Amino acid sequence: MTGVPFAADTSPEAHRVQMEILRRLSPEQRLRQAFELTELARAISAAGVRARHPDYTEHQVHMAVIRLTLGDELFHRVYPDEDVTV
Repeated sequence: MTGVPFAADTSPEAHRVQMEILRRLSPEQRLRQAFELTELARAISAAGVRARHPDYTEHQVHMAVIRLTLGDELFHRVYPDEDVTV
């Protein structure tokens, strides 16, 4: 392989095929996929926050996701008046 690790449940052949498909993507397609994966990660994070804090408003969920993304120190520096837990 090219030194790129792959998941333990993925065969070397499946990994090779996946890498070949990714290599064929245009820069625009790669960027679009990156944006889609980022949005998916945010949605999963928000779902986790909602599951842990069913009483949170959408604003609080949004702030909690930002806190997860930025980390506690930067979050409190940028949003000193927000009080959400993750």
